[in-house]
Amino acid sequence: MQEKKELFLTIEEKEIYPNEEIHGRIELNYNGRFDTIVINSHIENSSDICNYIELNGKKINHPYSRLSIYKKDLEEKRIINFIAITQHIPKNDFSKVKFRTSIIQEHKEVANDILILKIKKDVMNNL
Repeated sequence: MQEKKELFLTIEEKEIYPNEEIHGRIELNYNGRFDTIVINSHIENSSDICNYIELNGKKINHPYSRLSIYKKDLEEKRIINFIAITQHIPKNDFSKVKFRTSIIQEHKEVANDILILKIKKDVMNNL
């Protein structure tokens, strides 16, 4: 029987266009101590970022590629839902964006998960 991952990241979309929402979900199966859950996004060959606009149903305005969620703010929740958005316009047909989530305990990473999706150039709007 396969062991369940301690941290499991899913993203509904496999590819998006600029300014489309990215719907992510983090399942926390880790039972050890931790301080924070961190979500990072990185768009390849670019300094553009994904902005986090919603966290667990609450609107936020987090214009940075790294979002830290403190354990005390989770209130015993084991599921974290987030929505991010980017204005990145690929130079070619598409760019890849990597989402990485980590569990941090005392400045050390104890578990992580990574997903990659494509940002496609919007040819309909000549982007």
